[in-house]
Amino acid sequence: MKIGIIGSGGREHAICTFLKSSSKVDKIFCFPGNAGTSFIAENIDVNLDNFEEIKEKIKNLKIDIVVVGPEKPLVDGIVDFLEKNEIKVFGPNKISSQLEGSKIFTKKLCEKYKIPTANFGIFENEEKSLNFLEKCKFPIVVKADGLASGKGVYICDSFKQSKLAVNEIFNGKFGDAKEILIEEFLKGEEMSFFIISDGRNYKKFGSAQDHKRVLEGDKGKNTGGMGAYSPSRLENKELDKKILERIIDPTLKGLKDLNTNFKGFLYAGLMIVDNEPYLIEYNVRMGDPECQTILPRVKTDFADIINACVNENLSSLNLEWSNKKSICIVLCSKGYPDKFENNIEIKSIDQIKLPEDSYIFHAGTKIDNSIIYSNGGRVLNFVIKSTNLKESRDQAINLIKILNWENGFFRKDIGYKIIK
Repeated sequence: MKIGIIGSGGREHAICTFLKSSSKVDKIFCFPGNAGTSFIAENIDVNLDNFEEIKEKIKNLKIDIVVVGPEKPLVDGIVDFLEKNEIKVFGPNKISSQLEGSKIFTKKLCEKYKIPTANFGIFENEEKSLNFLEKCKFPIVVKADGLASGKGVYICDSFKQSKLAVNEIFNGKFGDAKEILIEEFLKGEEMSFFIISDGRNYKKFGSAQDHKRVLEGDKGKNTGGMGAYSPSRLENKELDKKILERIIDPTLKGLKDLNTNFKGFLYAGLMIVDNEPYLIEYNVRMGDPECQTILPRVKTDFADIINACVNENLSSLNLEWSNKKSICIVLCSKGYPDKFENNIEIKSIDQIKLPEDSYIFHAGTKIDNSIIYSNGGRVLNFVIKSTNLKESRDQAINLIKILNWENGFFRKDIGYKIIK
């Protein structure tokens, strides 16, 4: 089986790694991939906005299944386009992808199907937003509608902060936002909860805890994710049942009522308040870096899982999980999430000897004449799987120290709420 993977981050390198380990997979192509994927797959230089070009390359390479990693091509309708051209794809269609593409679409779905979520208001200009905020209790959450790479969310402690957030959103910081979402701040603990679906049936696909803030102690600006661990410390059977019955099932019913279904990974970003789940947002793909912590824990052949979803027979497959835990620490370029330099050489990475259950996934990297360079804000993911999260974290930090990349920084406290 030949598989194509669309995307170039740490998530896609992890997907590539675990598909590569399957005896069912003969060859993998990454569109466009990164330095890490170039060692285990063939990278194909392509413009991800040009679906016609992608289709031609998929057809010419005789690829059997395409796995779409990032959100933008999904929201732009790449699945519909490829399926129309008789190409098998793992990922949701354009309508289903609105769950991530529009926070307001999701909030209206929550309202209609009584899905527990924070109270909210929708506003189409700065003046109406500020009039509402003047009457609000703080803290409050201000969100840009549409895609913002995990960064279009502001938790505001004062009217002054919320005014700045509204101003930045309506002035195009996250693209052309026509509307803004203002919602109550729920005090609890976040949880990332995943399912995998073939469009007819679904199965739970693990949980994780992401650390979005750039500074230790979960302080500072929001990022795409500084690290994660899996499973979430909050996970329990009673909570799982509530999440599936109150959040996942009514969401899938809502999509069915729109004459569509969901195929692929669905990621519910939740706030857990006294063991009660509230939906904060949906992502219509694997999280990054949550993917890098969840996939190492899957014992079932990953190619079988993808194949079962594409062919709508997921119910016949038994998902098996390791009882080990995993942790991911993200090594970033200095200056991220603000200004940072690219094209900084990363020396000696190929000389690091990785123990069993240890991985280095490339995120923002590129390779030129056999030399690896940084090519993004989040550069490398150091992932360790073991029975002890503290030992895993210590091992990951030790690997980062061995690499000794002078242009990098990372959080040393990933998992601090669970690691004593």
